Amino acid sequence: MKTIFKNKWVKFGISTAIFILWVIWIGNYWLLIGLPIFYDLYISKKVHWAFWKKKGVKKQTKVIEWVDALIFAVVAATLIRMFFIEAFTIPTSSMEKTLLVGDYLFVSKVSYGPKLPNTPISFPFAHHTLPLTQSTKSYLEWIKMPYKRLLGFGDVERNDCVVFNFPEGDTVVVQHQDQSYYALIRQFGRDFVWSNFDVIVRPVDKKENYIKRCVAIPGDELQIKNGLVYINGQAQEKFEGLQFSYYVKTDGTRINPKVLEKLDITDYQIMSNSEYQFSLTLENYEKIKNFANIKLITRNIKSDTLRSDYIFPHSANYVWNEDNFGPLKMPKRGEKIQLTVNNLPIYRRIIDIYENNDLKVNGDKIFINGKETNEYTFNMNYYWLMGDNRHNSADSRFWGFVPEDHVVGKAVFIWLSLDKNKSWFNKIRWSRMFNYIG
Repeated sequence: MKTIFKNKWVKFGISTAIFILWVIWIGNYWLLIGLPIFYDLYISKKVHWAFWKKKGVKKQTKVIEWVDALIFAVVAATLIRMFFIEAFTIPTSSMEKTLLVGDYLFVSKVSYGPKLPNTPISFPFAHHTLPLTQSTKSYLEWIKMPYKRLLGFGDVERNDCVVFNFPEGDTVVVQHQDQSYYALIRQFGRDFVWSNFDVIVRPVDKKENYIKRCVAIPGDELQIKNGLVYINGQAQEKFEGLQFSYYVKTDGTRINPKVLEKLDITDYQIMSNSEYQFSLTLENYEKIKNFANIKLITRNIKSDTLRSDYIFPHSANYVWNEDNFGPLKMPKRGEKIQLTVNNLPIYRRIIDIYENNDLKVNGDKIFINGKETNEYTFNMNYYWLMGDNRHNSADSRFWGFVPEDHVVGKAVFIWLSLDKNKSWFNKIRWSRMFNYIG
């Protein structure tokens, strides 16, 4: 059997079959021009493709063997990372208790279909910035590719934990990369930001990676009432990791920190000897409220009459906040809507930025690509994503819809989890290793 696979024609047949299937998946049949390369690699051997090795020498030096192995590893890992699965880490607490800071995940690209890179020429394994630099691009924009997603196993569904490119990450303040450029503009003004900081732009595939839970899919109507999410009039399905912020008052005695550690309550603030702010799951809420020294425990909810100007769509026309929001319908590819000056703040970024139109407003008249109109048809699907730690998550409530071309993949399982507050082997959260993400 081994001798069969050593036959050059068998190797040529297997490799070309895999290549042809890959080309069909990609959908770019111009790549079939590369078939003669496989014939030369295995049959004719006229071209010395592995130029770093001495031709005709079976036993290479150790250095050449290492170079050969490194090139193979980089090419193989790049293809796997691009088309199949990629590793990510959780840097913030916005998804606690579903995902913890220090969790290392594998994200499936084939769950929704891998999207081809907009900037295919880039430094291996670097996302948007070269290692050891603050703002040097890790990619070249000589070649820019339009959005294309390959066939996958399915579509984004409600309650999926989705990795995506941060929608407002097209423009970045170098000195404050952890904050939205647009939020800084709204807070300080464009002139101040541009005069005092360095501002750069990034293509879609090089925007920062975020992970949140998909709450609403295209065509859904979303509403948040008193912190609870409703989809198409029905309360969102409950899940174990969901957390809310609570105000807790004791009889004047402190809550034992060891008790909080035992309950895995890590996101909290001590306001005084008798007052706390906790992020709690429903299970921990039931346990805390039954403590003998607890006099009051109440969920922190903003009034539906209070408008938060940092909440999408950042317009005085909408008296919305993070706890009372909507109703809002998710845009769906091919759906036509009526446009007015009043509802334009909701759709402006979709029309102007995500779908690359020239949008202008003159009084109460709306112009798209130079033509006056009162309607628009969406070219992409849009999703609504929120963190499970509802009062400690900058999510769609703050910056709006997630376009389909920003979706990277589905978080599948945790392969490693490290607690930064502990040392040595105690840092490893063994119970979270290889946990499926639901």
